[in-house]
Amino acid sequence: MKYQYLSFIFTATLLLFAAPGFANGGPAPPQAFNIEKDLLLAQFDCKTDVDDLHTVAAFATLMAHPDFAHVKYHAVAGTYGIQEGLYVPPNSLFRMAFGDNWTDAHENLEAAVEKVKAIAIKTLNSGGAIWIAEAGQSDFSADLVKAVRAALPELDTSQRIHVVQHSDWNEEVTAPESLAYVKQHCAYHKIPDGNAVDNGTPGFRTPGYKDWNAKVTNADLKAIWQHAVALGMQYNGKDGRYNNEAIAEGGLDFSDLSETCWILGLRDIRDTAQFFNAYSR
Repeated sequence: MKYQYLSFIFTATLLLFAAPGFANGGPAPPQAFNIEKDLLLAQFDCKTDVDDLHTVAAFATLMAHPDFAHVKYHAVAGTYGIQEGLYVPPNSLFRMAFGDNWTDAHENLEAAVEKVKAIAIKTLNSGGAIWIAEAGQSDFSADLVKAVRAALPELDTSQRIHVVQHSDWNEEVTAPESLAYVKQHCAYHKIPDGNAVDNGTPGFRTPGYKDWNAKVTNADLKAIWQHAVALGMQYNGKDGRYNNEAIAEGGLDFSDLSETCWILGLRDIRDTAQFFNAYSR
């Protein structure tokens, strides 16, 4: 019996460290994304860092891959918090990347909350969960969850709505009451920062990386990347906006995609080069 018990412990330990996420040092989500039922909300603050533009292109690239062709997702622009600085106008890129499958919270916040609430409730009523990838702050998420809870008062949102955040700075420029609200009423997941490698999530901020132009062979995706890079150069550091040095040097920064990778179980990707090798063709 003693040796059977030790054998069980050894086997369980091997399985634990073979689980998704441990290869790169990061914990797996307590609940897996269900591609048949769940909804992925890709939210982008677009203020004032232009990295969201590159993240939009990377997200579109991932969603175009056969492994994720059936992911139900919706994108939202303008989900910023209380930070100062000018907005980075992303609408032309969002139309290229998402067609009509996106919402403009910068143009009309209240209308955006109502629109995304309806999309979320459809998923929740079908038994699915909501996973929010915060490429920015949690203020829009707080408004959305309040609206969902008002419409579905019996729903336990702490079990059915997940908020995934990777950035300390994003938390700092979220209105404190909004951050407290999502932490209280959602499953809130703080993951390692996507700006660095070898910390448990992919690192997608890469100065000087230009190989994307050769790696991306699909004409539509190439056009999306070209537009994202051009817009990034147009607005980076302009009129007091944040100057992203990696982008200023001609490189890429789609660090916010680390959250989507975590949600979808892709934590074994180390960096930008591995992302394009795996998903750009």
